Amino acid sequence: MSQVADQRTAARAARTDARVQRRRRQILDAATEVMSRTGFHATAMQAVAERAGISVGLIYQYFGNKDDLLLAVIVDILEDFRDQVPAAIEAAGDDPVMRFDAGFRICCRVVDAKRLAVNLTYRESHTLSPEGLERIKQLELETAEPIRRAYRAGVAAGAFRDVDARLVVQNLLLVAHAWALKHWHVAGFLTLEQYMDQELALLIEGLRA
Repeated sequence: MSQVADQRTAARAARTDARVQRRRRQILDAATEVMSRTGFHATAMQAVAERAGISVGLIYQYFGNKDDLLLAVIVDILEDFRDQVPAAIEAAGDDPVMRFDAGFRICCRVVDAKRLAVNLTYRESHTLSPEGLERIKQLELETAEPIRRAYRAGVAAGAFRDVDARLVVQNLLLVAHAWALKHWHVAGFLTLEQYMDQELALLIEGLRA
């Protein structure tokens, strides 16, 4: 009987957690859209609530204030990088060039899925508190490390030139971000797949040993 009760409790907890995640996603998506349209400072929490189809009070159950909401939008992108980049690199096998390739491609796919949020980050991240900015910086370093390791492995294997991996990955991420920042122009003549293929050709050509 106790085992059945435990299973029911666990099932309820799982449903609650899923509901919380769905609601949080709903709020983040609405905040991204409204802030992108009106700018952070002109955004009212009421407008976010209306876009999400919920009450303002419910937003405050998840986020303390508008600054917290902006930080959460930015952290959400970085958490996607943190979760998806290592998995994509590992799935690429042992070849260092393919691992580097996979790291770049998954970064571009994350950026494509969160184009509005990436643009919002570049526009509004300066408004974060010093603590918020520090958190973002640390997350950026953490999420980029798997690609840096892939590049260093490529250097050790003789596949890549011995260039500082930090600089290489900084350039790689800027190119990935550019898919969002310059999407209004680049998407007019390249698909995402074509963009990744051609940018990788340029990147790897300059980095091969």
